[in-house]
Amino acid sequence: MKEFELKYGCNPNQKPAKIFMQDGSELPIEILCGRPGYINFLDAFNSWQLVKELKEALGLPAVTSFKHVSPTSAAVGIPLSDKLKKACFVDDIEDLDKSPLACAYARARGTDRMCSFGDWVALSDVCDVTTAKLIKREVSDGIIAPGYEPEALEILKSKRKGNYNIVKIDPNYVPAEIERKQVYGITFEQGRNNFEINKELLSEIVTANKDMPESAVRDLIIALITLKYTQSNSVCYAVDGQAIGVGAGQQSRIHCTRLAGTKADTWFLRQHEKVLALPFKPELGRPDRDNVIDGYINRNEEDVCADGIWQNYFTEQPEPLTDAEIRAYLDGIDGVALGSDAFFPFSDNIERAKRSGVKYIAEPGGSIRDDLVIDCANKYGMVMAFTKMRLFHH
Repeated sequence: MKEFELKYGCNPNQKPAKIFMQDGSELPIEILCGRPGYINFLDAFNSWQLVKELKEALGLPAVTSFKHVSPTSAAVGIPLSDKLKKACFVDDIEDLDKSPLACAYARARGTDRMCSFGDWVALSDVCDVTTAKLIKREVSDGIIAPGYEPEALEILKSKRKGNYNIVKIDPNYVPAEIERKQVYGITFEQGRNNFEINKELLSEIVTANKDMPESAVRDLIIALITLKYTQSNSVCYAVDGQAIGVGAGQQSRIHCTRLAGTKADTWFLRQHEKVLALPFKPELGRPDRDNVIDGYINRNEEDVCADGIWQNYFTEQPEPLTDAEIRAYLDGIDGVALGSDAFFPFSDNIERAKRSGVKYIAEPGGSIRDDLVIDCANKYGMVMAFTKMRLFHH
C-alpha cells in the first residue's frame, strides 16, 4: 500500500487528506481493521516510536497510551502489586503476571484513566491474548503493534462492532534522516531526533547526593523517552517502571510541573485505602467510576460524598478524604523520578516536585539560575543529573 485516503484531516472541513511515502515507496504499515483517521495516525506513529525506544533502552516490553499526540503514560512490563492491580481495575485478571506486555498495558492505561478514555495504544511487542482482553474492555480508538497473535487479533476485531482501528507496523522500518512538514504553505525541514536516551545521559550528577540506584535510572529513562514524544513544554514524573504524571504543552514550566504533579498525586491517592474501599454500585461502569474517583480525590465539579449526590454512585455514603489525610499520605511517598524536556528556570519547580515525593531529577541544565535550582535540590537531599540535551517536541 503506497497511500491511504483519510476521511478528513484534523477536522471534518480539512479535505482531501491522506498518508503516503514522499519517495513513492510502500507504507510500512498494514491496516488490519477499521479506518484510522489523521489524528489516529499522528498518535500511532508518535506512540510507536516511544515504545520502540523504551524497549531498546530497557529491554522490557513497553506500552503507551496516547491522546491528542501526547502520552498520558508509558510503562514497562513489571508485575503490579495487589493494591495497584485494584487501583488500575485489573485485579480480576488471573494470568496478568504471566504477561509482561499485559502488565505494561495495565500500568500505562491505569495511570491517568480519565485522560486515557478513548486513547490510542502502542505496544512494543506482538499483542498477546491477555493484553487483548484488557484492551477490549476499555474505551479506545485504536492500536499499533508489530504483530498480533491470531486469537488476540480476533478479540480486538470484536471491539466497536468490528470497527476498532488495528494497525500493524513493520518493526524493521527505518525512516529517512530528514523530515519535513508544512505550516501555512511553508515547508519546514530538519534532521530526525535520533538522540539516544540511555544510562550514560545521567552520568553528570550536579547535587551533593550522588546515589542513584538502578531503579531510579530506569524511571528517569522512562520519563525522558516519554518527554521526547510529548508536546512541549513538558515534565514527567515516573516511578516503579511507569510514567505517573505527564504535564504537556504548557507555556510555563512551573505549570507543567504542577499539572504533572497533580496527576502523579492522583495516581498515588487512587491507591489510598479509602479510595480502594469506595462502595460503588455494581452497575456503575468503569469510566463513571474513574470520574467519581477523580471527584472524590480532587473535589472537582461536584461533592460525590454529599447528600443527594452519593446515592447516584454508591451503595452507602462514603467518608470524605480529608486534606490532612491527603497530605499525610503524600508525605509518605519517596523515590519518585522527574524528567524535564528543558532546564528548570526557577527553584519553584523543585519545591513543587518535593510535594509529590520526587527524589531523582534529570534536566538539561543551562539556566542562569542553575545554582539556585541545585541548592534547592540539595536542601531536600535530591539527586539531580544534567543531561545537556533538550527534548522539545512539536
